[in-house]
Amino acid sequence: QGTLVESGGGSVQAGGSLKLSCAASGVIIRYCRMDWYRQAPGKEREWVSTITSDGTTSYADSVKGRFTISQANAKNTLNLQMNSVKTEDTAVYSCAAACGFLYLNHYWGQGTQVTVSS
Repeated sequence: QGTLVESGGGSVQAGGSLKLSCAASGVIIRYCRMDWYRQAPGKEREWVSTITSDGTTSYADSVKGRFTISQANAKNTLNLQMNSVKTEDTAVYSCAAACGFLYLNHYWGQGTQVTVSS
């Protein structure tokens, strides 16, 4: 069974930066498709970014050019570098992994709160 634990959330002023991490155990993330999602209060969960096992990255339009997803394979950790943050980036951020044959095994972290103030 895989376990994902996010860290790095907190409070930041608009225009600032924050780096989120997602430490994995029980799965090797470089063989998985890894995603970041977020959920703001009163809103549905929103996809933020993906990195595939071959290193291909993709981003939601709302974060493109500001956020960067990456993997530290030696640490089995997924990262999300958040720059030029906006108040609308305030949300609980969660990492997710899709692993195994046809990426059928799914794992979720519990999330970390990011609050951006103006």
